[in-house]
Amino acid sequence: MKRPALAWLVVLWFLAGGVAAAEQAAAPINPSDYKDPIRVACVGDSITYGAGVKDRETNGYPAVLGRMLGAKWEVKNFGVSGATMLKKGDKPYTKQKAFTAALELKPNVVIIKLGTNDSKPPNWKNKGDFAADAKDLIAEFRKIDPKVRVYVCLPVPAYPGNWGISDETIKGEIVPILLGVAKETRATVIDLYTALSGKPQLFPDKVHPNAGGAALMAATIFRSLTGQEPPATKAAAPANELFNESVLCRF
Repeated sequence: MKRPALAWLVVLWFLAGGVAAAEQAAAPINPSDYKDPIRVACVGDSITYGAGVKDRETNGYPAVLGRMLGAKWEVKNFGVSGATMLKKGDKPYTKQKAFTAALELKPNVVIIKLGTNDSKPPNWKNKGDFAADAKDLIAEFRKIDPKVRVYVCLPVPAYPGNWGISDETIKGEIVPILLGVAKETRATVIDLYTALSGKPQLFPDKVHPNAGGAALMAATIFRSLTGQEPPATKAAAPANELFNESVLCRF
């Protein structure tokens, strides 16, 4: 068997059984185990920040997730447009003020969604550092609280990309590396890649999800955190930007 074919078989295994096993590893979070509201830090790039989402402070995924979770949770958005996991990338997340602010929150839960900007060729030339840099980021939050619950998101797909962002690199290289990092660090995987695959209509600029895509991200993360289906709530975004195949159309 040729090496490229073997490599793709490995990727397919990760996306099937590997992801499922990682997602099932962590027990749902029970708010009754916490005296105070559960502090959630949403760490990421422009997709976390809400670029491309109309009224991002209301319709970005962290805001939607916060409404889904309710009063016993405190969800904060620490997304930075253009941020990379790679320390040698063009905008390393660990050098941003948002990173310091996220640490200062002393979160009980951290949701990491980085990797999209790392797929740009000038950044990905440093791909040999990606796994180590991801582990270092996780370690920084565990220094603050060894009991912090860490969730590593597989990046959403690109259709097929823009600004140098490459879906081929995301799917074929970054996703498998993140799965390996999550396994080694005992973090929980949230598979946003699969959740938003086959939905190009939710990505007007081919990279950033619109409000409907953000709602779908929030629902996927909600399920991982709680082990439950998300509750229905009143739509805040325009109807033509909402994902229209489930209860998500009411977010």
